[in-house]
Formats: sequence, C-alpha cells, structure tokens
Amino acid sequence: MSDKPITLALTGASGAAYGLRLLECLLRADRQVYLMLSKPAQMVIGMETDVKLPGRIQDIEEFFRARYQAKPARLRLLGTEQWTAAVASGSGAAYAMVICPCSMATLSAVAVGASRGLIERAADVMLKEQRKLILVPRETPFSAVHLENMLKLARLGVTILPGNPGFYHHPRGVNDLVDFIVARVLDHLDIPHTLVSRWGVKEGEE
Repeated sequence: MSDKPITLALTGASGAAYGLRLLECLLRADRQVYLMLSKPAQMVIGMETDVKLPGRIQDIEEFFRARYQAKPARLRLLGTEQWTAAVASGSGAAYAMVICPCSMATLSAVAVGASRGLIERAADVMLKEQRKLILVPRETPFSAVHLENMLKLARLGVTILPGNPGFYHHPRGVNDLVDFIVARVLDHLDIPHTLVSRWGVKEGEE
C-alpha cells in the first residue's frame, strides 16, 4: 500500500472511459485517490458509458467504492467548490495529479492560472509546488490556441498525454484502446500494471 495520494479529476471532454478506467486501476493498486468530477464530466459519463451516477457527492463516493471494491479510506470525492480540501493547499498537495479527460476549457484555465474551481486550483498547486501534473486532453483537431496552451504547460513541466491510442498492440476492441492510454498514465505515475504489452517485449516476457 502506498501512502502517496493521487488527485484525479474528470472534466467535460469526451473520453470519460479513460478517467473511469484510471480510477479503477488506481484503487485496485491500493492508492489513495482524491477524486473530482466537474458537472460536465458527470453529464459526459452518463452519455458515453453505462455508469449511472447518483446525484449527491456522498452517494457518488459510495457508488465508486462499491463498483471498484475500494477500501473506504482509499477514495475521497471532493466537490469542485470545496476550497477547504487538502488539495487546495501546497501543504496538503497530493504526490501527483491527473486530469483525465481534460477539456480545452480546463487546460486553458490551468495554463493561465485561473483557479475558477477546485480542479483548476489543485492543478495550480501542483505547478507551484513543482509536483507531477498529467493532462489527458481529448480534442481534435487542435487549434493554435490549444497548442499554445499545451506548449506553455509542457515548458512548465506538465506532462501532456493526449487520448490518442496506438495500435501496435493489436487492440481487439474499445477496452484495449482505453487501456493503452491508461497504461501510459500509470507509467508516468510509476505504478506497475499489466494492461498492455510493452513495445519490443513479447507477451509473457515481462
């Protein structure tokens, strides 16, 4: 069991399956997760997946604990305006933060330091504390504004990991494509996994 908590935020970009699968993998790895869902993210989850979230934060937290069989202490769902949360301060910042999927609106807010809600504030804290921040943007095509914002963040040390799966692992379905991206995020979090075979390594050799 690791004592290094990870903040995971889902925003309103398409690609909710990436964030949900990442949440599942983090909890199964027995990591402590601070979870945030924007209102658009909750809508997208309902549109893109078979997950039907309850309305209240406490109920959503219990829903995910039951769904992924997580220990009570390993998952904490935070409201997007819960300014007293630990992740809003450098003294309580997590080991790493992932925004997956990351909307262009959220990416823009992070790039300019506009802490409109707890998700952006938590990301701002990661920047000022020089901790690991991973963004999984899901948009196509990228405009010049999007690219400039991503370049600015990359120069600040942020990992920009677009939701663009590869195909060299011969995916057999959507779940394999989702796992490709989640595996790359887990790699950057230094969390072991067996979601996909690595390039140049045959199955069973790892």
